[in-house]
Amino acid sequence: MDSTEIATIKNDLRREAAARRDALPEAERRQAAAAIAGRSFPIAVAPGAIVSGFMPMKSEIDPLPMMRRLAAAGARLALPVVAGKGLPLVMRAWTLDAPLVSASWGIKEPPSDAPAVDPDVVIVPLLAFDRRGHRLGYGAGYYDLTLAALRARQPILAIGIGYAMQEVAAVPVTPRDARLDLVLTERETIDCRGA
Repeated sequence: MDSTEIATIKNDLRREAAARRDALPEAERRQAAAAIAGRSFPIAVAPGAIVSGFMPMKSEIDPLPMMRRLAAAGARLALPVVAGKGLPLVMRAWTLDAPLVSASWGIKEPPSDAPAVDPDVVIVPLLAFDRRGHRLGYGAGYYDLTLAALRARQPILAIGIGYAMQEVAAVPVTPRDARLDLVLTERETIDCRGA
């Protein structure tokens, strides 16, 4: 399969996945986020370790309940900031009560004076995922670039978070696509490291 065919398949899958996710009732979205936050985090996070999450947009699952629990257990938090098209995201330190600014696509992010950090754990949004750790995002490649850049500097864990109904049999991949180590849904924790 050539890159044009893969791009076409990914775009079709994106539209289908977004429509399915958007159709999920708000109450079920809140319950899913609470279910994930209510379980033990699947890895040990040492006090002071940096966990980068994200501010949900559209119908994405809300990682904030889980991030609150991690912060209460001693984790330091960070959020991504778009540095520019074709560039890795910059992870900036953030606390739960710190103000955010509105940026590209209306995403809330820390202001430019928040320190840049290299997280130990990156919580990754997704449109679709498979059990091998492949994910489908919105298509700009920000998380693929970011995970590759972070992994070149230090060991990190990339953890996708989403609804169980976002799972697909297989996400088409290209060499630039970064794999997830784990995926958390309201039903289970999927360990993709041995896939």
